[in-house]
Parts: sequence; structure tokens; C-alpha cells
Amino acid sequence: MASERGFTDAALPTREYSAGRSALYGALAGIVAGIIFGMMMVMVMPGTMEMIGSIITRQPDLVLGWIYHLFNSALIGAIFGLVVALAKVSLSYGTGALWGAVYGFIWWILGPLILMPLLLGMTHMVFAINNDTLMSLVGHLVYGVLTGVGYVFLRDRFARQ
Repeated sequence: MASERGFTDAALPTREYSAGRSALYGALAGIVAGIIFGMMMVMVMPGTMEMIGSIITRQPDLVLGWIYHLFNSALIGAIFGLVVALAKVSLSYGTGALWGAVYGFIWWILGPLILMPLLLGMTHMVFAINNDTLMSLVGHLVYGVLTGVGYVFLRDRFARQ
């Protein structure tokens, strides 16, 4: 199919997917997904964002909770982008959502089931499955799907210049 310039889509110049660019797309998608996940936490699990803030200050703090949560969202999203770039995985929206869900599940295990209890000094809560951790699973899956889809959107949006 011809474009406005008379070239076929295959003839349009494309940028290579660099690791840096992929990490940036992942970080940006992760921040957007993290905002949505954070809003879910505030609505469904009151007090959780404040508890996340106590990782920094040892006192519950909503603002620091959001800062820490969004920092992690960006970092985890950037790692997603790097993994995709280094593995040279070709993602569509569907496979981006699927890989994102798997990635979110992995971070659910690493985050609330392992790292968060350890960082808060609650070693008895490592691998504890309860209503809060199951709600967190839903949030991590949503985060992962949105990060995967957001990554594909940004990659496709900015790949051609």
C-alpha cells in the first residue's frame, strides 16, 4: 500500500530498536501503568501506599509511597524494555500484553511476596498469600499488561521518523 510520499510502508525508514530507546519506552510505559496501579491500590487497599512510603522513612507516608512506587514502576518498566530489546522479541499488542502479564506475575512474586516484607522487616510475611497479596497480584498483572501494551505503542509510535 502506498503512503502519501509514494513509498510503500516497507520502504519507509525505520529506527533500529536500541537498548536505550527500549528502556526509555519501557520506563515511560511503566510510569503510566504505575499511576493506574497506584490508583487501584489507593482505592482497593487503603493504607498500602502509605506503607510503601515507610520503606523509606520507617513511618507511613503517602507522598513518599507514591514517589517510591513510581520510581519502581519506571525502573521495572525500563527493565522490561531492556529484556525485550536484548531478547530481540518482536511484540504485537497481544504478545506485549501477554509478556507484560508474565512479567507482572514475576514482579508480584519478587515484590510483595519477597522484597517488600524483607524491606519492612516482616520476615514472617515472606511468601504469605492472603487477600492483600491476591489483590496485589491483580494490580501487578494490570501493571504488566499496561506496560507491555504501552511499550509496543511507544515503540510503534516513535519507530518511524
